[in-house]
Amino acid sequence: MKLESKTGPDTEAIVTLNENSLSTDPLILVDQWLDEARKCSGIIDYNAMCLSTIGVDGYPDSRMVLLRQFDAAGFVFFSNATSAKGKALTHTPRAALNFFWDPLRRQLRVRGDVSLLSPEATDEYFHSRPRRSQLGAWASEQSAPLPSREVLETRIEQLEYEWKDMEIARPDYWIGYRVIPNQIEFWQERENRLHDRFQYRKLGDGWITSRLYP
Repeated sequence: MKLESKTGPDTEAIVTLNENSLSTDPLILVDQWLDEARKCSGIIDYNAMCLSTIGVDGYPDSRMVLLRQFDAAGFVFFSNATSAKGKALTHTPRAALNFFWDPLRRQLRVRGDVSLLSPEATDEYFHSRPRRSQLGAWASEQSAPLPSREVLETRIEQLEYEWKDMEIARPDYWIGYRVIPNQIEFWQERENRLHDRFQYRKLGDGWITSRLYP
């Protein structure tokens, strides 16, 4: 199958990225880009990101997850520690993130070490989720083979009965992860594939910045 090039958007509508757009702290620009993606009507899940890990077998693995918190400490998501991604992060606590915002023609790439959120912070987020999502954390043996959809739905019904009129406790295996960035790249599309790319690399308490060839 021959893939044809997709006609790009009106380049005049795209905000260019240059040295004057940058800050000494890349997290300031990350916050700005996340906010602009959130406000863009053409983006449904502005906080969707591709999470890449290295599995116990040494192979890389990627999947889409949702960024749930972002601050100066890093990028936070939540998952089942017994899942494939959880086992990978236990074995090799490093990860890469990639956000792609098509209408804005932007990518944000992040690499860093991974730490665990405190149980208190994880509890707080868990109890902010819809009740059925909380039950789902108990029902799903994430990444394990599932005999049928009916097995999962039956398990949810059982849990609804077991936890009726009770606060649902967070499973010990449902935890929060924080990616602490040591490298961040901002990618802005330009016409003729002559894109703008700026990379920040952590050095001590600060960052060094480089413009990269597209």
